[in-house]
Amino acid sequence: MSTDTLIADRIEIADLFTRFALLLDEKRWEDADTVFSDDVAVHSPRGGELRGIDKVVGFMRRGEVEGQHAQHTTTDLLVDVDGDQAAASANSLVYYYRDGQAPHFTGGLRLAGTAVRTPVGWRLREVRITPVWTREN
Repeated sequence: MSTDTLIADRIEIADLFTRFALLLDEKRWEDADTVFSDDVAVHSPRGGELRGIDKVVGFMRRGEVEGQHAQHTTTDLLVDVDGDQAAASANSLVYYYRDGQAPHFTGGLRLAGTAVRTPVGWRLREVRITPVWTREN
């Protein structure tokens, strides 16, 4: 694999994590296929193990709280590309707030997953979400 291809892959996977955060923040569930593969598996303490994009989207829709917004900030992204698959991990700070107010709840998460190259670009095939800390404000 050329250095240029490796760099391009790493940039696209970094963008994938950003699209994941924006999907959650903007509640654009119809864009889930720009982030996840159809056979995605998501593991989290709140949802348990969810398999398939429809189940993941359904869970995210049910988790909406009226009047509450979130801002996900992804940091410390680490990507290890191996052909058409990559292991990736990151930290995520999540701020929950209401319009015009300071956050009322903040949490730190550890994200780990597998991204795969598809005909339409890189997609997350597996994601593990591990809460690290929380703080009520």
